[in-house]
Amino acid sequence: MAKGYRPVDRDQVFLLPPDMREWLPAGHAVYLVVEALGLMDTGVFHAGRRTGGAGAAGYDPDMLLGVLVWAYAHKETSSRRLEELCRTDVAFRVICAGNLPDHSTIARFRKDFGEAVPGFFAEVLILCGRLGMGRLGVVALDGTKVAASASKAANRTEERLRELAGQAVAAHAAADAAEDELFGAGRRGDELPPDEDGAGWSPRRRGERIREALAQLEAERAAEQAGRDAKAEEFRARQRAGRRTGPAPAGSAVALAEENLARVTAARQAQLAQLAEQRGGRPRGGRLAGVEDYCRVREAAAQVERAREREAQRQAAAEQAAGPGPVRNVTDPDSRLMPARNGFIQGYNAQNVVSEDGLVIATALTDDTTDMAWFAPMIEQAQQAAALIGAHQPPAAPGQEQDSGPGGIELVLADAGYCSEENLTCPGPDRLIAVGKRRDLEKAARDSGSPEQDRGGPAVQAMRERLRTEDGIAAYRRRGHIAETPHGHIKHNMGLRQLTMRGKDKAAAEWAFTCAVHNLFKALTAGHLTPQALAGLAG
Repeated sequence: MAKGYRPVDRDQVFLLPPDMREWLPAGHAVYLVVEALGLMDTGVFHAGRRTGGAGAAGYDPDMLLGVLVWAYAHKETSSRRLEELCRTDVAFRVICAGNLPDHSTIARFRKDFGEAVPGFFAEVLILCGRLGMGRLGVVALDGTKVAASASKAANRTEERLRELAGQAVAAHAAADAAEDELFGAGRRGDELPPDEDGAGWSPRRRGERIREALAQLEAERAAEQAGRDAKAEEFRARQRAGRRTGPAPAGSAVALAEENLARVTAARQAQLAQLAEQRGGRPRGGRLAGVEDYCRVREAAAQVERAREREAQRQAAAEQAAGPGPVRNVTDPDSRLMPARNGFIQGYNAQNVVSEDGLVIATALTDDTTDMAWFAPMIEQAQQAAALIGAHQPPAAPGQEQDSGPGGIELVLADAGYCSEENLTCPGPDRLIAVGKRRDLEKAARDSGSPEQDRGGPAVQAMRERLRTEDGIAAYRRRGHIAETPHGHIKHNMGLRQLTMRGKDKAAAEWAFTCAVHNLFKALTAGHLTPQALAGLAG
């Protein structure tokens, strides 16, 4: 029986084995990740790097990539925290192999890897395909809101943006005048030397973000006005053709009603002038109604008044519902206020297509608050990914059917946010798109007298009937597990509830990188990424 404790000798020469491969147990996940990255084509990360010349050698992009992959998989995104872990955490030290990149190096690498991420995402899919993953018979499309690296408090109205822009211009003018007086015209006194391209260093200042946000609001307003003008012109064309027009488009009802009043008034004036010419000034029995007393003119005038009242009510309701109106964020002008379960977040709307075995095969980060417009683009991207995976999957064993099937994707599942006649009829694989909430779908299957049974066009009606069948309900029930599991894993297990990069392009690259990390570790946790499998691929 032991009569004491194990010795604690911190003065010994080496606390870790001299062989780095013995620091962690054989088969540890970090060794598998490093070996898997070594099997991928990472040349795109090297394309923008410079070697040779004066100065110390740079860090290997493959090593920095491994640091970020391991970090994102373990809820670490802070570059300063990663600098610390590269010194203290055994797994990170194995990845770095004795190198100690600082936080600036890590941050610059992440900032500049946007163009390389699509290629890395595809390389991970190819690796998963070579490992036998990619069950593509049934896929699910879903969107999820992810917070941006910006606060809702940084949103500003157009009026406030113009005020801030004016203040910035005045402040810059005052600073320029003071510096010209102190240092001479055209100099500040703290100039940095130009870079090799001859361009001076220029950071992205707050004033530039204010101008960008203001330009986005102006472009959005112009686009909305162009849309209203187009709808108004279609309304006029139906009027001229004598077809039924229905209600006038919102925002143009008053102008269209006034145009109709002017047209009816001019027609009545021409009619009276023609009658007077035919009579030759001779009176005839009966009295003709004047222009303002004419029934059609009175009706058109009443329509103008009603249109003005409705427009005033609509504007009042819109102001009450929307508050200050359109806003833009001065921290990340590309981000938007997104409706979420517990209110609104400042962020983006991520779209993912997921396979039956949990791989994100297609992804996009959008600034749309709704999902409907992204069905066709995401399915097209998913079909390209399915072809890529299928081209690298090992041949099926005798008597075993290929998971993806001969035609790749066979069925797409999507929730009611994607339901439209266009999405139900556009080219692509077979699809099941909900026409309501899941509990409503199953209620409709039991009760054919649902009040919503007549809503929608022919394609929506056909989909409603299909989702009332037992087969339709059973197939659609798979959507939640397939589509939402990766989102839960990324947000909860990987801890990515908020992006760290600002600007849509950089934020989209970070989200795609996160999905690629999810796919790589899905292969690991599902038992496909093993030492034996990697040895077979390397051989």
